[in-house]
Amino acid sequence: MKRWTKAVAVFLAVTVTAACGAGGRPEGDQKGSTVGVTDTTIKIGAHFPLTGVAAPGYSEIPSGHQAYYDYVNANGGVHGRKIEFVVKDDGYNPTTTSAVTNELVLKEEIFAMVGGLGTPTHSAVVDFLNNSKVPDLFVSSGSLRWGDDPKKAPFTFGWQPDYEIEGKIIGDWVRKNLPNAKVGLFLQDDDFGRDGEKGARRYLGQQIVEVAKYSPGNTDIAPQIAKLKAAGVDLVLGFTVPSYTALSQLASLKIGFKPKWFYSNVGSDPALVGSLLARFSEGKVTNGASLIDGVVTTEYLPGVDAPDNAWTKLWQNIWKAHGKGGDLTNYRIYGMAQAYTFVQALQAAGKDLTRERIVEVLQQSGKAFEGPGLAPFRYTGDNHLGISGMSVVKLKGGVGKDLTPVLVTDLGDAPIEANDSAANDAPPPDGIAGS
Repeated sequence: MKRWTKAVAVFLAVTVTAACGAGGRPEGDQKGSTVGVTDTTIKIGAHFPLTGVAAPGYSEIPSGHQAYYDYVNANGGVHGRKIEFVVKDDGYNPTTTSAVTNELVLKEEIFAMVGGLGTPTHSAVVDFLNNSKVPDLFVSSGSLRWGDDPKKAPFTFGWQPDYEIEGKIIGDWVRKNLPNAKVGLFLQDDDFGRDGEKGARRYLGQQIVEVAKYSPGNTDIAPQIAKLKAAGVDLVLGFTVPSYTALSQLASLKIGFKPKWFYSNVGSDPALVGSLLARFSEGKVTNGASLIDGVVTTEYLPGVDAPDNAWTKLWQNIWKAHGKGGDLTNYRIYGMAQAYTFVQALQAAGKDLTRERIVEVLQQSGKAFEGPGLAPFRYTGDNHLGISGMSVVKLKGGVGKDLTPVLVTDLGDAPIEANDSAANDAPPPDGIAGS
């Protein structure tokens, strides 16, 4: 009887929510759901690892979002509405992600999830968000499941380059520049690693002599690094989060393993990896950044190492005015850039905002959105994947030096081509997306 009563209460609550947006805004004149939208506000949410093994770096992303939303709100909001951003800590634990996402959707009544982070974590909630018809925008992960088949997840959109196209660009560069290298793969054991491997294998073929994988949360990776060394690997391609980039460097140092390294963009931030090396080594490594000098990686956004870039200048000014402490970092820039895309979508959706409308706008015009990304977006009705490419760079003194022009591609056999058409986008004078 208690279970039956509780079920009725949930049904009534859902029925009332469907009839009114958050704050009681009637939906009678709207073609779709206005949950989370009032005449003066738009409430959105996200899950991030504010604590735990993945917190370094990633916990800074929502502060970038918040700074940009505060800037937009201070300048009148979007169509007269101010953005409220509710962030929940999931500790990079999928079970916790499910719990906090339930809170965001059912208790906080968010309009959309924006920027939820992590391949293993967001995988736990993508079906729930789509079944609930909650826009699931700009997932902070390059997994293919956010956009290669919109029929499975029609409300979900990626944002950054997916891991398969990054793997393709990495593999093609290695084939052309290091054709005799004995390649080992060091992979996170989920879609992140699998998609990256899939892309790299399209070009490297027999050059890959060994594969080693790690599970997030298990910090003892000595056996995996020893396995790569035993196979005679002289170039490691790492699809790793920052903590495991640092751990792989320390494990290699301990056994005298000195290959060349090529890390994916996800795990290659010089300042963060350097600080993690110092922390994990308990002070034995005093200049951690020097260990990754010479590492090759990829870039798809101008960062703090490009202080003269117009977008970086905009982010610096916004962070100075609205940041809540600390320096501007590449992770905060990532958050601001995502927030910029979201505001651009809100502007395009117009004043009569609904969940269905913002999905429609992204499918119809998102491909033409401008922003700080070096390559264009790919959004259409058949493709919800995000930025289409990146450049290959070599880290020197914490700065990425270009080894290639901006390279764009798509999944499968799509060719890799130089295309800097988006790299010349400039921010609007007032810094407000879509203004």
